[in-house]
Amino acid sequence: MSTSLPKRRTRLPPEARREQILDEAARVILEEGLTAVSMERLAREVGISKGLVYNYFSDRDALLAALLLREQTELRDRGMASALQARSFAELIRQTTRLYLEQTRDRGALIAALLSDPSVGRLMEEESRADRDRTFRYFVRASRREYDLPLDRAIAAVDMLMAVTDQAGKLVARGELGVDAATEMCVELITGALEKLARSAVR
Repeated sequence: MSTSLPKRRTRLPPEARREQILDEAARVILEEGLTAVSMERLAREVGISKGLVYNYFSDRDALLAALLLREQTELRDRGMASALQARSFAELIRQTTRLYLEQTRDRGALIAALLSDPSVGRLMEEESRADRDRTFRYFVRASRREYDLPLDRAIAAVDMLMAVTDQAGKLVARGELGVDAATEMCVELITGALEKLARSAVR
């Protein structure tokens, strides 16, 4: 007759444990929704004490904000790596757009759920605004280098054209457009519009 031994807790380095908790929170949100996430639930699923979860995150809102920040940071870091490898402006738009659309397809439901929580939105408002501003300024500089646009035209154009990518993300998330098709449409729309502006600016 055999007896089952109690499950032993695995010791992990602090950063690995923190990531494990965030991974579990992401899984619960995707499978059951935001309301299913609690500190007690995560502690039980990960196999640690509730107190240990609180060692990493002061409360549920802080945990959810950390999860959203991780998603945004990963996209930004991957986007910057792709931008550095791009050999043309069109390739820059293609690579960064593809990354955004792939994340929207694969993680969009998670990000949308996190952003729907008012408490998380408030905690992340400043960071999200700063992240968007950095992206905006980067593409303004890139479009001016490529098309020699006046600053005011470049600012207005990038502001409007970022909405193209946002809308493409919504279509991809709803399954109405594939990533490949949406990426190429964004490239055509963005580069075509900027080329037209550049031609009209020299008249």
